[in-house]
Amino acid sequence: MVRSKAAITAAQFPRHGDYTIVAPYVQSEDQYMEFEIDTEGKSQQSKIVALMNEKHNIKASCGRWLVKGYPAIILLDVNSSRHLFPQWKKELNQYFTEPEDKLVEDAIIFGFQLAILLQEYRKLEPETRFVAQFHEWMSAVASILLKRWNIPVATIFTTHATILGRYLSAARIDFYNSIERFNPDKEAGDRLIFQKFWIEKEAAHMSHVFTTVSEITGYEATYLLGRKPEVLLPNGLQVEKFTALHEFQNLHAIYKEKIHEFVRGHFYPYDFDLDHTVYFFVSGRYEVYNKGMDVFIESLARLNYLLKQENSPMTVVGFIITNGPSNNFNVESLKGQTIIKEVRKTCDQIVQKVSNKLFEATAQSRLVQPDELFDDEDIVRLKNRIHSMKMRNQLPPVVTHNMSTDNDEILTKIRDCKLFNNRDDRVKIVYHPEFLSSLSPLLPMEYTEFVRGCHLGVFPSYYEPWGYTPAECAVLGVPSITTNLSGFGNFIYGKLEDPEKYGIFIADRRYRPHITTDQVTDYMLKFCHLSRRERIEQRNRVETLSELLDWNKLHSAYTLARKLAISRVFDLPQGSK
Repeated sequence: MVRSKAAITAAQFPRHGDYTIVAPYVQSEDQYMEFEIDTEGKSQQSKIVALMNEKHNIKASCGRWLVKGYPAIILLDVNSSRHLFPQWKKELNQYFTEPEDKLVEDAIIFGFQLAILLQEYRKLEPETRFVAQFHEWMSAVASILLKRWNIPVATIFTTHATILGRYLSAARIDFYNSIERFNPDKEAGDRLIFQKFWIEKEAAHMSHVFTTVSEITGYEATYLLGRKPEVLLPNGLQVEKFTALHEFQNLHAIYKEKIHEFVRGHFYPYDFDLDHTVYFFVSGRYEVYNKGMDVFIESLARLNYLLKQENSPMTVVGFIITNGPSNNFNVESLKGQTIIKEVRKTCDQIVQKVSNKLFEATAQSRLVQPDELFDDEDIVRLKNRIHSMKMRNQLPPVVTHNMSTDNDEILTKIRDCKLFNNRDDRVKIVYHPEFLSSLSPLLPMEYTEFVRGCHLGVFPSYYEPWGYTPAECAVLGVPSITTNLSGFGNFIYGKLEDPEKYGIFIADRRYRPHITTDQVTDYMLKFCHLSRRERIEQRNRVETLSELLDWNKLHSAYTLARKLAISRVFDLPQGSK
């Protein structure tokens, strides 16, 4: 999220250093690969870094982040202060008694380092009006310390999802309809997340301005953290606008063909028409209930029944893309891709031979005869390829990897719904328990390429504070299903009178959870009934929504939050710059 809005924020602060990102340096992630170190040492950031290293013995580096916008960045090495953790932990809250948690430890160390850094900034520039924005509880310890140490820095705390909300909803209780009855402190203690919860709650109250990313998260935070957010900061995206509509339609065709190639190999020898095949998908973290992956699978099973009852010519391939507990690709999935690549290679070679024969005959001013095009060797090679595909003696796998456990929740749900990729099934399923990469030997595509190639994103989430997945679909011109419990769904409700007209289908997961699956099934069935021309028109309408999600428009909320924070610290009117 910080990466995607860096360019628009940097443009609002054109002077070098007026907008500076501070992050922990994590060696294992090799952040220096996208970090240009400041070697001149003339910037204000270099002076601060020198003070951190020499005066406080905190290892720090500064330079530029090599992303769009090229913002200034300071990295703090958490390990250089790890010996101070016991002292800092006690100073923050001497009553922390839960077992040690590496994430909490790093958050506390980074928080103290960041507070010290901002304190030094104030000394170097006592007249400057500083605003510090902290995203999520992991960065928020500094906002607590700034208030305690009485350092005049205007602070904004933004929670993208409350830690307790995520745990409670994952427990599959009626979270949103029971939220008023929870005792947050007790619930956090019972789940051994009190330290995280306390930091988040304290930051919400200590910061000058408290913000969340959506209305639904604001509702959650009001009850769990005890403070209503003053500003909503919807998450935007960097939107690439095309000069003509056919450009993004062409991209859909290009990437759909890449998915076709995978499907040919995975379902060999397939007997369904790819011109009458549509691709649905769900993606996200491995949170089966929160992300609605269970609803997606059950809806696909019902859709399979309905399409077979209709004797529909359509085939649906449902993809589940997540980081499930897996080891590596399974042999059967790799074998299918190898076989189809060999078929493609053989056919391309024969086509080249045929092309050469046609050319030679035409160059000699004669018409080639059909029996001249193929020789016996070509026929034998084609028969061998057909025979290799017919040797499959089992159904196409529903999962592409070897799973770490046979009790995998998604795999169990697929089995319960009897989605086995039978030949007569109108709905096929592919569970890909690893995030996509163009380097994959199985499905070599980046995520955005895959999304562009699909026809419908299905995200029936129960807990989705914002919802990047349906937002990304909209920006990429792909219709999607979301819910009234996602921040994106609520955002769209507030912007459009008829979301379905634009290819955004919003299912109810709050007040009528028992019929959510029926709604999702109905949306998918209606989509299957669309003609190709109707699907193209719908993609065109969806793509127009990208303007609503562009950071150029949504970033104004960040400006409002900063002005409000400054007014509360420096006694300036809210409209002042």
